[in-house]
Amino acid sequence: MMRILGLVLLAGMAAAAAAPPNVLIVMTDDQGYPELSAHGNPVVRTPHLDKLHAESVRLADFHVAPMCTPTRGQLLTGIDAARNGAINVSSGRTLLKEGYKTLADHFGGAGYRTGLFGKWHLGDNYPSRPFDRGFEDTLWFPSSHINSVPDHWNNDYFDDTYRRNERLEKCEGYCTDVFFTEAIAWMRSRAEAGERFFCYLPTNAPHGPFWVPQAYRDRVAARFDAVAESLPEAARKRRRDLITYLAMIENIDANFGRLETFLTESGLRENTIVIFLTDNGSTFGHIYFPCGMRGRKTQLWEGGHRVPCLIRWPKGGLQGGRDVEGLTQVQDLCPTLLSLCGVPADTAFDGADLAPVLRGESTIPGDRMLVINYSRMPGAHSYPVPDSPSRMRREGAGVLWKRWRLLEDRELYDLETDPMQERNVIDKHPEVAKTMRARLDQWWKEVRDVANVPQPTVIGDRRENPMMLTACEWLDVFVDQQGQVRRGSQKNGWWELRVAEAGEYEFELRRWPREADLAIGAASPQTIAADGVFPEGRAIPIASARMQVGSGIPMRKPVRPDSKQVTFTARLPAGKTRLYTWFEEARDRPLLGAYYVYVNRTGESGSPGR
Repeated sequence: MMRILGLVLLAGMAAAAAAPPNVLIVMTDDQGYPELSAHGNPVVRTPHLDKLHAESVRLADFHVAPMCTPTRGQLLTGIDAARNGAINVSSGRTLLKEGYKTLADHFGGAGYRTGLFGKWHLGDNYPSRPFDRGFEDTLWFPSSHINSVPDHWNNDYFDDTYRRNERLEKCEGYCTDVFFTEAIAWMRSRAEAGERFFCYLPTNAPHGPFWVPQAYRDRVAARFDAVAESLPEAARKRRRDLITYLAMIENIDANFGRLETFLTESGLRENTIVIFLTDNGSTFGHIYFPCGMRGRKTQLWEGGHRVPCLIRWPKGGLQGGRDVEGLTQVQDLCPTLLSLCGVPADTAFDGADLAPVLRGESTIPGDRMLVINYSRMPGAHSYPVPDSPSRMRREGAGVLWKRWRLLEDRELYDLETDPMQERNVIDKHPEVAKTMRARLDQWWKEVRDVANVPQPTVIGDRRENPMMLTACEWLDVFVDQQGQVRRGSQKNGWWELRVAEAGEYEFELRRWPREADLAIGAASPQTIAADGVFPEGRAIPIASARMQVGSGIPMRKPVRPDSKQVTFTARLPAGKTRLYTWFEEARDRPLLGAYYVYVNRTGESGSPGR
């Protein structure tokens, strides 16, 4: 593994000392390599991103993780996901380990102002929230997408309630418009105050649900219909979703145009490093325009993790309009940015400092080998099991070397002769497979003892008390969509916890969040959203609630038809433990866990539990 000491080059320090640049990272969610018109897309039009493409140094063989949380953790820390703990999008495996500095920590320590506007997805509770991890000013939403389980109930991309640091705030407008507007206003304020800034703008779009202002959908629909006969049948069958997905990208592009106008008019353009990338492969590219690659989001084929990465810094002497060949990876960006900006770091990064490459002073080593791994979704599991796919495994990895791709240690592809990865040639090239397997074994030896250690959620800390736990952090069980709550998905799991301070704790068990204001067993009503409908939920015959902390005595209470919550109290010592909850139809007939638990440390002492 290429592990380097993150000490910047003296030349880079001298250049940055003369005029330290601002840094702006824009990362979209589920937009893949195919979804730029500069890449030949037959439907979508992205003129502003195409202009950036023409002006940028382009990492031509750039790879992320096939799903978003690992990519985000690697981007911000420069550390492999198997080391930093953020290996999955849910299931108790999204939390970035304490102790790893983020780009915001590094830049903030160097005197930069730091802001985040959009998607975080590296932990919803202290000490994992963005403003716990180096960002001073944030407007964000929890978990994987707007309308996820911990998100404000019935957020629908329009006029939603987000989190301004730790405070809830209703914001008018379409989500992508809001995040760009907030980021632009924040950068303007920093510039007017003469402050250097690091701005991270990770959009939720074009991640589903697929909602967008109608005007964008209409424009894309006309273009889609004009070329529909030339598109595969699978694309025509998904017409509405595909059109809306592409319309969300065109809205991103329009906002990027607003951003570029601001940078130019404010005089920030020349000395701001702008990076554009996406967090994983395309959601739809495989069914209408694969761009010469096989695969999609969540898959190890090339289309699952090869994405665009565009880097522009006019004043920094980066000659734009050119491709940089050679394997690069998202965790390279952290040490590279620190080097370009002259920000010292004493971290042993897994990523490489590409600053000399971007300046044209060197090239990517031709024999560089990368490992991509992540935990899979435990969608079929209703309760944690030892063999859950959400545990990272050696055999789940992809190894990348030159033109070769070794996938899951059983398939070998030669991209030079087989770019669509249709012919497994592992038996024809045993020496290639042996070389790549040795790299995989070395990598796994380094990370196997830490890759699957779950990070606990903290309760009872003064910096977040009271607080809310949700089912998206159930270990190795997937419940992270409000639609699952409406349907009453009959799953259960436990929370890995760390009790910050000993004392008496109050646990309020709910099926619905407080703002939904519904009885535990009731069905949620059908609700008309701005660009869709939230269907009616399911009533569930819940008769009792049960809770247990660690190896303590289980507690049970009846649930009345009008009960909105059931509250238990327990005196807890400081330290690690687990929280288990059940909603039951009858004694010993559990139905599901409490999707929401509100936790409050109420005092330093109390009764053993009731």
